[in-house]
Amino acid sequence: MKPAAAGPSVAPGLAACLTDLPGVGPAIASRLGKLGIQRPGDLLFLLPQRYEDRTRLTPMRRLRFGQRAQVEGEIVSSEVLLRRRRSLLVTIMDDSGSLTLRFFHFGGSQQAALSPGRRLRCYGEARPGPAGLEMVHPEYRVLPPSEEVPLALSLTPVYPVVEGLAQGRLRKLVDTVLDAALRAVPDWLPQPQLRKLSLPSLASALETIHRPPPDADIAALLAGVHPAQRRLALEELLAHHLSLRRLRELGRREMAPVLDGDGPLIERFVAGLGFALTGDQQRALSDIVADIGRPTPMLRLLQGDVGCGKTVVAAIAALHAVAAGRQAAVMAPTELLAEQHRENFRRWLEPLGIGVAWLSGALRGRARSSTLAAIGEGEAKVVVGTHALFQEGVEYHDLALVVVDEQHRFGVHQRLKLLEKAGRTGLRAHQLVMTATPIPRTLAMTMYADLDVSVIRELPPGRQPVKTVAIPEERRSEIVERVREACRAGSQAYWVCPLIEDSEHLPSQAAESTAEMLSTALPGIRTGLIHGRMPTDERDRTMKAFAAGDIRLLVATTVIEVGVDVPAASLMIIENAERLGLSQLHQLRGRVGRGASASTCVLIYRAPLSHLARERLDVLRRTGDGFIVAQRDLELRGPGEVLGTRQTGLTQLRVADLLRDADLLPAVQRLAGELLQGPGSQVDDLIERWVGAQARYGEV
Repeated sequence: MKPAAAGPSVAPGLAACLTDLPGVGPAIASRLGKLGIQRPGDLLFLLPQRYEDRTRLTPMRRLRFGQRAQVEGEIVSSEVLLRRRRSLLVTIMDDSGSLTLRFFHFGGSQQAALSPGRRLRCYGEARPGPAGLEMVHPEYRVLPPSEEVPLALSLTPVYPVVEGLAQGRLRKLVDTVLDAALRAVPDWLPQPQLRKLSLPSLASALETIHRPPPDADIAALLAGVHPAQRRLALEELLAHHLSLRRLRELGRREMAPVLDGDGPLIERFVAGLGFALTGDQQRALSDIVADIGRPTPMLRLLQGDVGCGKTVVAAIAALHAVAAGRQAAVMAPTELLAEQHRENFRRWLEPLGIGVAWLSGALRGRARSSTLAAIGEGEAKVVVGTHALFQEGVEYHDLALVVVDEQHRFGVHQRLKLLEKAGRTGLRAHQLVMTATPIPRTLAMTMYADLDVSVIRELPPGRQPVKTVAIPEERRSEIVERVREACRAGSQAYWVCPLIEDSEHLPSQAAESTAEMLSTALPGIRTGLIHGRMPTDERDRTMKAFAAGDIRLLVATTVIEVGVDVPAASLMIIENAERLGLSQLHQLRGRVGRGASASTCVLIYRAPLSHLARERLDVLRRTGDGFIVAQRDLELRGPGEVLGTRQTGLTQLRVADLLRDADLLPAVQRLAGELLQGPGSQVDDLIERWVGAQARYGEV
């Protein structure tokens, strides 16, 4: 579980300030802040990551390798060894046998406290040592000589760690708040609904999670399926759902420019494409045109597999803004992908007399000044770029449409800032967010409930299915020969490596050394190298040479995962495929199969494969459908990995798991309906408890 965010109002009888709690000064309060603890009541929602059983003692003779257990005994020897590494060895003994405790970090006072004759109670993991089992740096307590010290009455929770804040201190603080305020914590969920789901009250759930009794189902707790955890998961999912409903309502109250477009301009654009739009593209466009034709802001997610033609749909949406005399901004997460969009938009729009401005962090001097002036004066109707689009100093004349590609790769702050650039006109910009990582329906319904969703499943005519094979690295020479044959036959190939340079710590192929090896092994084939640390102009030259066919083999890092379109490339080799996630592998595979030739993706792996890695590679071999890949990725890795949890903000769940707890979603819908009919303050408090300041980021 993850640390809790700031909670709601403090329960009656509990101090309102952290520093009012016993033993909490400014320094401890600051460390608690790193765990999201701003007020005493927040400690109730700092949920354990795991549990330890300290309700019993284990005889030393019964200890087994790898077992975490609590033992008690008398110190029979204590000595400092000065071998390869200075260490303090303490031997303790009970009626059944003895155990060694090893400390690498210790001071004089600790050494004095651990002298022979003292009685210790220790908790740690039994590991093999030179003289039998031992515990390294166990938690321990020196016991009074003749006093019986009772054992814990409940399982011991282990909370998220932060430097300078010991587990013992955290447990005492949580216990203080539990004793003072647990029964006064507001419980806003209707009890009849909870009884139908066989779920406990909030107070009972929190008591069980923080102080699980010895007979608690520890396996269920560790798996996150205990009724107490499901009770909190239900409330958390409900809070997120309500926050999205609220944002949706707020969005409908705002005004946006009506972009009814110019029919002839759109018709000229489509006629000049040289290919017909698929049925799914046309349906997505109908959705978008209907949205931007209303005076309320569009919030639409356009999702589709690699190469399905989302960019063309975005370009037509941008044309509607231009035709209405306003501006459109297209933002991509990497300079490489943004440059690909720039080239596509220029190729499509400049024949229509529409200039496309380019803005990136690399743009400097007069070029940057003139671009900023064109954006601010409204001369630049379509602006393509990276996060530079929302930086300070960038002023838009009349921004009406924001297109965000690969939206889950942006932090919520970044997307919000770009929307705020549009807010200065007094109208809210329409927003179209796109992803080539298809999002399973359960995930989309829950985490994008405030967005309308359009899906493009059809691939354009002529797209070839990509054959995928997995080959162990011992057969690399065969793959090199296959590259030679493909390039001599007129095809091009990618060779993707996870690292730029060789690493002592990671057993992975590096792009630089691989490029050298391939250049030597394939002397008649021009080989290029591209990675994220290269200067932009050098990377541009390499990519253009590859696109033009001058470079036949491109060695690259995963920087080419999205956005690179070279129809003649028909062979994709991915080194250390077992180290990459399913969605990333699928994205890389999507770089080939864009032309008329049959294409192949070769996954090179290093044995032995873990069960998870083997499953990932098998999925890719069995299917080329990105929606099936995404569903399996969700099942194998969880929603955080699919969506990029570290960046998405609103999608960070502390207790709930969208896959595991999917059966709670119907109850979430019912409860949301009930609560929205009641006092608004309850809904606000529930959102504050679980979502807090993240709710604002849902606007993006």
